[in-house]
Amino acid sequence: MDDDARLFEVFMNVQRGLPRQGPGCDESTLQAVALCAGLPTPPAVLDIGCGPGRQTLALAKALACSVTAVDVYEEYLDVLRQGAEAAGLGDRIEILAADMAALPVAAESFDLIWAEGSAYIMGFETALSAWMAFLAPGGCLAVSELVWLRPDPPAEVAGFFAETYPAMRDVETNLGRVRACGYEALGHFTLPDNAWWQHYYGPLEAKLPALREKYAGDAEALGVVAITEREIDMRRRFGESYGYEFFVGRKSR
Repeated sequence: MDDDARLFEVFMNVQRGLPRQGPGCDESTLQAVALCAGLPTPPAVLDIGCGPGRQTLALAKALACSVTAVDVYEEYLDVLRQGAEAAGLGDRIEILAADMAALPVAAESFDLIWAEGSAYIMGFETALSAWMAFLAPGGCLAVSELVWLRPDPPAEVAGFFAETYPAMRDVETNLGRVRACGYEALGHFTLPDNAWWQHYYGPLEAKLPALREKYAGDAEALGVVAITEREIDMRRRFGESYGYEFFVGRKSR
């Protein structure tokens, strides 16, 4: 195994077994659903970058619909399969292992496209532009994206995100991107702080002591763990400066 593959496996060990792969909560998912005006009953839903799929299950329940859930990592899809069966939703979840940048789905075949914390992988604006092709006329798109919440963040947290996510912008800039991609902006809101901690940073932080022990003496692997620790520390100390924003838009062209 080469160094890149080994360190990726360390990263996966850090993330493995978490309820979510990023900030989110069922309440915020449902709040975003409520902004999706004009959906048919039931809608055809595509969840892109679904991870272990907590929001997938919430969507299937709230909209009483089938959801096509896409992720590139089979182990996350296996977790979703198990969760769907346990929740009695196995017949409502179609699981698709695919790259979000090359989706094997038909044009204009979905009424709602969902992406919680995953659009950044392609780039926020690039993803919104590309995914519009899969929306039926008048269909909705809901995405959550990391944003600055104040124009003058402290230098330490600004430097951290300059290293880790230099494409991060503020809410108004991203609203402009939504409109520039051809969507009517239907609404937006900031995820509450508990959406960061309950199912993501809380369980993640609890794993770190065991990971430090597991990788004792492996400086590169411990560096991956240290980056995670630093990310959590940024949130704890500077959480008022940035957040995840849900953006909901409707296809307007």
